[in-house]
Amino acid sequence: MDWLVLGLVVVAHVMAVVSIWGQWERIGIITAMFVGVACINFVIARRFPAERAKTAEALRMTFNLLVSMPIYGHFTGWALPVWIHLPLNSLWVGGFIDTPSRLRLLVLLSAVVGFALFDGCPPVLPLTFFVLSVALAGIAEARIHLNQLTMKDLEERNQELAKALAELDLAHRRAREQERLSSLGMLAAGIAHEINNPMSYVKSNIHTLHLEMKDQKELPGPLREYVTEVLPQTLDGIKRVCSIVADLRRFARGDPEALIEYDLNEEVRAALRITRSRVLPECDVVIELGELLPMLGHPRQISQVVVNLLLNAAQAMKGRGTVYVSTRPDGEDDVVLTVRDTGVGMAPEVVANLFQPFFTTRPAGEGTGLGLAVVHGIITAHGGRIRVESQPGEGSTFTVRLPRVPPMKFIAAQEVPEQPGASTIQVFQGPLARGQREG
Repeated sequence: MDWLVLGLVVVAHVMAVVSIWGQWERIGIITAMFVGVACINFVIARRFPAERAKTAEALRMTFNLLVSMPIYGHFTGWALPVWIHLPLNSLWVGGFIDTPSRLRLLVLLSAVVGFALFDGCPPVLPLTFFVLSVALAGIAEARIHLNQLTMKDLEERNQELAKALAELDLAHRRAREQERLSSLGMLAAGIAHEINNPMSYVKSNIHTLHLEMKDQKELPGPLREYVTEVLPQTLDGIKRVCSIVADLRRFARGDPEALIEYDLNEEVRAALRITRSRVLPECDVVIELGELLPMLGHPRQISQVVVNLLLNAAQAMKGRGTVYVSTRPDGEDDVVLTVRDTGVGMAPEVVANLFQPFFTTRPAGEGTGLGLAVVHGIITAHGGRIRVESQPGEGSTFTVRLPRVPPMKFIAAQEVPEQPGASTIQVFQGPLARGQREG
């Protein structure tokens, strides 16, 4: 709006000079006045900060009305109301005031124009001022609108850049975490292999010892009890260890790229064997596995889903409670897996961010925040859905719905966001103050 007032003053000065052309002394005086008035207006505008812009505008208008305009009118011979009309007109057109005040100023402006015409002022002068004011105001508004569009475009670009930077940072963090998890997965597979070899010897030797001692007819009572109870229990324990190691090796090794047929119930049982030692005896696991038809997919990844859901439920129960695991068919094409706990539950804001990468409610250093993000990625890659129901103090229920045969677009994609190595860290990371027994 500074340019609007300056433009009007320049036009008025030019018209004044033209009207007294040849009277060089008066032209010199009003030119000097014009430069002085422009400088004073510039100083007033710059001396006041943005929060006092209205005060600066009022001071500038007061100076122009009471000082500069009357002097201009005196030296040019124009009717004084015309010079008063100039700042009033710019004030009204330029939008310096609110709408109610503008209406009152319009009445005052009409009166000034009437007095000017009555005083003998040519009608072309007020009309010229008004037309120029409207034109300059339009230019000023267009400039402001253009600046606003430019600023909006810059803000949108800045937001896009900030979003891209955040996504890049997240991808970088996930890549580093994935590299670490993949290394741990390979390490776990190697350790499982090393454990499996000596356990095979132990199992074979104890089995042979059991058969040989069983064939002995004359054994003392304590040794007979040893043969009938202790050795069979030892063999059962070794078989259990071998089964867990085999599950862990398959779990860490991952799936082949091609989809294969698998039994969801068997993957649930394998996941329970892997996580059994992470739950205290005070916690019960209630299992209800329905009759399911074979499914097509990546079984190790589905086992990873169950493991992560079981560990999440175990952590939520703080050492005591019950985990309910069930499977059931849903029509001919879908199956439903449900994992429910009687733990502390979650607030709505936690549920809303549950599947975001690196989101965790655990203390720093005790979790990566990737477990449920991996779950969501695997289920989505299999064409399934996962739903969470939870209330603080009432436990949580995770319901996974999977198609028996993934849709063609998922079969064609053959791609899961997380590599299978990520599973191992979810099994062994951080202390989980719980164990598990099947009830």
